[in-house]
Parts: sequence; structure tokens; C-alpha cells
Amino acid sequence: MPKTKPPKLCKDGKKAFVIIGGKKHYLGLWGSTEVKAEYARFELEWWENYRSPAKAPPITLLQQGDNADTTIGLLVVNYLSHVEGTMHKKDFGHIRTAVFDFLLKLYSDNTPVDSFTPKSLKLVRTSMIQSHRFCRRVINSYVKRIVAMFRWGMGEDIVAGSTWYALKGVPALRKGEQGTFDHAERVEVPDHVVALTLPFLPPVVSVMVQIQGMTGMRPTEVCIMRVGDVDRSGDVWKYRPKNHKTEEYIGKKVIDLGKDEQGLIAPYLIGKTAEQAVFSPAQAMKERNAEKRANRKTKISPSQSARDAQRAKKPIQYTDFYDDDSYRKAIKYAIKAAAKEGVIIPHWTPYQLRHAAGTRAEKEHGLDAAQALLHHTSAQMTKRYAHGRQVKTENMARNRRNPYELKSKDIR
Repeated sequence: MPKTKPPKLCKDGKKAFVIIGGKKHYLGLWGSTEVKAEYARFELEWWENYRSPAKAPPITLLQQGDNADTTIGLLVVNYLSHVEGTMHKKDFGHIRTAVFDFLLKLYSDNTPVDSFTPKSLKLVRTSMIQSHRFCRRVINSYVKRIVAMFRWGMGEDIVAGSTWYALKGVPALRKGEQGTFDHAERVEVPDHVVALTLPFLPPVVSVMVQIQGMTGMRPTEVCIMRVGDVDRSGDVWKYRPKNHKTEEYIGKKVIDLGKDEQGLIAPYLIGKTAEQAVFSPAQAMKERNAEKRANRKTKISPSQSARDAQRAKKPIQYTDFYDDDSYRKAIKYAIKAAAKEGVIIPHWTPYQLRHAAGTRAEKEHGLDAAQALLHHTSAQMTKRYAHGRQVKTENMARNRRNPYELKSKDIR
């Protein structure tokens, strides 16, 4: 991207300008809230034209539309107020990131909504690319969220239909687009890798990993498991998650727990109320401290006793539930601990356990069983998780014979 200097003040002491390519471009009144956004947008416009293989046309700043009643700031405030509480917490966080970290960094609160053109949207997308924070798919999803906000505004009669329709026409970034990157497809973690990791995990997390690996549930679902969510009335226990990434399935999804899973979970249900977490970070720390005390080979020094007494006055408060991040970090720390003892374990994450469960179910029972285990509504989605078909094609390749060899002998 060509380097530019920060805006300067004109001799009249009123207007701000910037010199790019030897030309002076005016940005607005000095000190106004629009200047910073105008400068950032102008710089991106220059970069967009600079990277184009064709000769770029002269740069002109985006002009405001005629409708100055509804601004982008007003649209953002109303839309976020509308979706807060109804949209999933993670989705709400994503739209906030797209709006506050990118949209409002380039376009001020006072920019009229109907002056926001496809070119404007592409500039916001370019700023996402240049941040190197997100892969191509995430950027495409953020752009869709912004367009969805304008669609909502159209329904509320605060955005012109032509504005939303024009934004809808911006094509998604394709694979290999300049400046973008894609993450590798997630694959299952081999069973022996998980088995190597288990001894280095806290007992609570070790059970969480085994439960998730056998049932194929999502990391979030094993983290939020409450005692009251597990129905133990039958020979097969029923776990009904109270939260789910698809809100309409809350309370309807049922995860079956067999004898092996029951044996692992049972000790963590004793003495707890229905609302308490089955797997708790506080309990993990108690187990960890108990193990340290049991393995201690020297006497406790007076200074250590004093520190313990001081900590007892202000004990560390741990959260009641694990979350995706703390669960993932516990596995990461276990892999590091194993490396210190000379056991090299490849990096893996909790979501790979779900892929492993789907692949195992497909190998042993077929694609329909894998779909049922993962609670997918379509087999097409299951194919992204279950990779057992590769094993089937490998076996076919091993046992395959040339069908034409026999025919050529018969001809002779």
C-alpha cells in the first residue's frame, strides 16, 4: 500500500488536506469527526486503485447522498437495540465487531445511509483484509452481517430499497483473493493422540475429553452440562443441553449417555444441586492441589505455611463452568507439559473430537448413524465432519483388481 502522510491544516486554518501522488485532496473541516474517517476511507480507495492491474481512474471521495435524515449511526444504534437479547451472544459479538471495528472506523455516525454504496462496502471489506485478523470465510460472513443490517433498515423504512439491493450485489471473496487467507479444513484427532494427552490433563478435563469424544457433542455442550440436565431414570441417561448454537433446538436436543459415559460422569454428580456444573474449574483446581500435596516429598516450610494462610484469607475465585476458551487452553497446556517430559503430542483442539466421533460412527455404522450422532439435519453437513469414506475408498483400492485383464485373456 502506498505510504501517505497524515492530514495537514490549510493556511486558512479551517480545512484539512492530504497529499497523495503529488496532489492535494481536501478532507473536510479541521478537527471535525469526519476527517479521520474520511482520511482512512481515502487511503483505502487509493490502495484499491493502486493494486489494480489496469490504470486506475482519478480518485474521488465518496459523496453524501441526498437523504440526510437517516445516518449510519442511527441505523447501527437501532439495529443493535433490536437484535440484542434475541440474537445469539456470539452472533451479536460478531456484528458488533464488524460495525465498530470496521464500518464506523471508515464512515462517521453522521454519514447518510443511502450514500453507503457497494464501493463503500468493498472499502470496509478491504480494511478487514488488511487487518489480517480474519480468514476469507469470516470476512465474507461479516460483510453479510452488514448487508443484513441494511436489509433490516429497509424493512423499517429507514433505508432505501435500492441501497440494500445494490449492497446485496457485492460478490463474496473467492478463494485465493489477494490479501486473504484460508484455514486448513478441520480433521479428526486420532484416538492414540488423545490417549497420550489424557495423563497430562486435570482429571476433570480428562473426563470431559472422553465424554465428548464418545458422544460427539460440541465443546460448548460438554462445558455447560448441569447436574439437572442429565436424566438418570433409564438405563441410558439423557442429557438435554439448555443452550445450543441454534436457539430453536434448546431443550429438544437429546444426547444419549451409555454405561461407559455414565461411569465417568457419576463421581461428578455426587453432592451437587441441579443447577451446579458437572465439570467445574474450581473442582479441577481442588484435584490439582490435592495431587500436589500427595506427591510432595519435602516438609512444608514456615514461609510456605504463611503464604497458605494468607491465601486462605483471600481465596482465588474460579468460575463455575468451563467455556470453549478455557477448555481449549487446558488441552494446550497439557500438550506443553507432555513435551517437558519428552512426550511429543501433535497440537489438537476440542472440536476435532467431534470430527473423530463422526468419523468413527460412519466407519462402524454408516453415514446415517453418524448424522444421528452429530444431530445434523442434513447428510451433506455430516460429510464435512465424518471422514470415513476415505477409509472405504482405500480398502476398495487395496482389493481392487483390473476388470479388463480377464477380458483381454478371453479374447486371446
